[in-house]
Amino acid sequence: MAEEEHAFGVLSQALQGLTLQDFQEFKTKLLEVQVAGGWNIPKDLLEKATQPCMLASSMGKSYGKDGAMDVAIGLLEEMNQRDLAEELLGEKVKEYQQKYREYVAQKFLRYREVTSCRGENLSISKCYTTLTIARRKHGGEHKAVGTSQGGANNNGPATTAVTTQTLFKPKEDGQMPQVVVLVGAPGLGKTMTVRKVIVEWAEGTCHTQFDYIFCMDCKDLASTKEASVVDLVSKCYPHSRTPGKVLDDQKKILFIFDGFEALGFSLIQPKDELSSDPREVKPLETIVLSLLKRTVLPESSLLITTRPTALQSLGRCLEGECHAEILGFPAASRQEFFHRYFENNNKANMAFRFARSSKVLYSLCAIPIMSWMVCTLLEQELSKQKSLVECSKTTTQVTMSYLSWLMKTGRDNLQDLQRFLPKLCSLAADGIWKHKVHFEEDEIKKRGLDQPELLPLFLNEKVSRKGVDRGNVYSFTHLHLQEFFAAMFYVLEDNEEMVGGSGALQKDVSVLLENYSKSRKDLNSMVRFLFGLESQKSIEYADEAIGCRISSQARGDMLRWLQGRHGATSHPGQVLKVSELDTFHFLLEMNEKSFTQSVLSGLTDIDLQNSKLSLCDQMALSFCIRQWDELHCITLRGCSFEMQDPREEVPRSGASGAGEHPYAHEEPHTPIHLLCRALQHPGSHLQVLRLQWCRLDESCCAELGVLLAQHPSLAQLELGDVALGDAGVRLLCEGLQQPSCCLRVLR
Repeated sequence: MAEEEHAFGVLSQALQGLTLQDFQEFKTKLLEVQVAGGWNIPKDLLEKATQPCMLASSMGKSYGKDGAMDVAIGLLEEMNQRDLAEELLGEKVKEYQQKYREYVAQKFLRYREVTSCRGENLSISKCYTTLTIARRKHGGEHKAVGTSQGGANNNGPATTAVTTQTLFKPKEDGQMPQVVVLVGAPGLGKTMTVRKVIVEWAEGTCHTQFDYIFCMDCKDLASTKEASVVDLVSKCYPHSRTPGKVLDDQKKILFIFDGFEALGFSLIQPKDELSSDPREVKPLETIVLSLLKRTVLPESSLLITTRPTALQSLGRCLEGECHAEILGFPAASRQEFFHRYFENNNKANMAFRFARSSKVLYSLCAIPIMSWMVCTLLEQELSKQKSLVECSKTTTQVTMSYLSWLMKTGRDNLQDLQRFLPKLCSLAADGIWKHKVHFEEDEIKKRGLDQPELLPLFLNEKVSRKGVDRGNVYSFTHLHLQEFFAAMFYVLEDNEEMVGGSGALQKDVSVLLENYSKSRKDLNSMVRFLFGLESQKSIEYADEAIGCRISSQARGDMLRWLQGRHGATSHPGQVLKVSELDTFHFLLEMNEKSFTQSVLSGLTDIDLQNSKLSLCDQMALSFCIRQWDELHCITLRGCSFEMQDPREEVPRSGASGAGEHPYAHEEPHTPIHLLCRALQHPGSHLQVLRLQWCRLDESCCAELGVLLAQHPSLAQLELGDVALGDAGVRLLCEGLQQPSCCLRVLR
């Protein structure tokens, strides 16, 4: 109501600027006005409207606020009263701008997004987590996340770190970038970054050089056949007609094309077919190309987000563009994301420590969608009143969830995608064997992977430097994803003949495992993924959620290989023991009780020396101990137990929610907490525990005391080079004094 009163006041003031003769002419012309959806003012009412304020009120009642302003502007221009028409138009543009900002803030500030923190209608201001964005020199290499030390933090000499606030700040040469291309693989946060830019502008905190930011979602735009630039702008604010004056000051306009690759344009058209008039209606590709080639609104700015594979076609029609690449979450942002997801500090700390304990999983969390999936899966564990120490979610399962998400992203080509996957896995495996993470365009074509709708889901594209006529170079979006697909190559059922002829890689799991045992320790992650993929859960999930079949035939070879590592060369009377830590990791990744028991059957000892046991190592060890009824002796010599890195500690501001299970979010209180808890499982028949030169202190004695008091068969405990202290000895003695203690030897 107040807005209408203000608008009619402005209209009345403009009409007061007319002479009496012009005022009468204005009223006469009103009789001839035809407004769609409105009513003409009756002649008797016009005659009674002898004052500008009365006429403005009558126009408002007949035409509505916007209609009255449009009619008045049209008639004043017709009467050559341009100053008054400009005054009204300026007021209308001012009102449009204010309402548009409010509309944009409401639309982009709160959202529902799969990569968001949990919940609905979340605030971008609260949930946006800082990404590493690197401004690259033209032609700079687009690197897969995780292909070098530092992951998302590795910018390199050809890059400059930027933020959402500095995307349009002057470059090194002092020039303000007019066109910015923001590159990133699927799930790295391009759309969230766009949201952040728009909200900062709408709130007036950044990008104040622009009066308008018009964002086009290219997925929605792709169905449009024809349009003008004005039509595209109107789509951004469908509740109001766009005043023509909005596009007059080109320098104050930013157009955003989000997800440019979804348009699928060739971007090749003769220049004489391009448009120079923002009101001209032409095929959508022509209008978009006209904006890119600067034939229409050449002084406006552009922000284009795209997957790397669209860079080559974009490069043909842009000049002087600035490239920025999203590299994912830096280390600090990964932790920040976990805290924003869980909100409860205790849960967030536990979940982050779980992810941090696995180098592979933590590295993959640089991809925002992977961080979201890890948080979602861990939250499911917490909701089951479980301790994360006993979490059943493996790195393979998290990665398969990511693959399922990618498949849904390309659901329009699902059958093509299922045929594409075996070829992709073959490429990944061949690369891992040859220590290769970059693939030339010829190889992509040779393997039948040159499919523009599917390739960018999995591979980054690097545009070759000028003068090098070898085509583009591709890499997987993350090194560990290449290892995952390489493992999938060996177990994926494929009816089609693989490309590559006699030199093609053979699907022989035994060759892979034998090479790993002998010399290729760099295949560790790939072998872990192999065990994870062969679990029954993974086989079922792949069939139901991904639509591909994983063969279980390799399980026999994998079982025999693990059994052979620890028992094939044994002699009569020789103790059969596990002395390879990676065995426990392979079994944890498989995560099947029966398979684990089959591997460990007949083995009686664990003997690990000089190992730094990370939390992930301890979890793998504990998982196997729980399934291992024949385990009689554990010897750990010179081993250390990793606790939380003090640098990763986050101050806690809240306790767990009321009514939670007391062990639901339990953290290791002492270095040997996980080991002692695992040994308390009902089926344990352990007789000897040796913890020698493991740098234990008196904090471990309470755990050992409880173990001594409760374990039904533990007869021998050896502690070497430990600093128990008087208090620690007293705690041990409390356990020894319990009637249930079976200990016979204490060294």
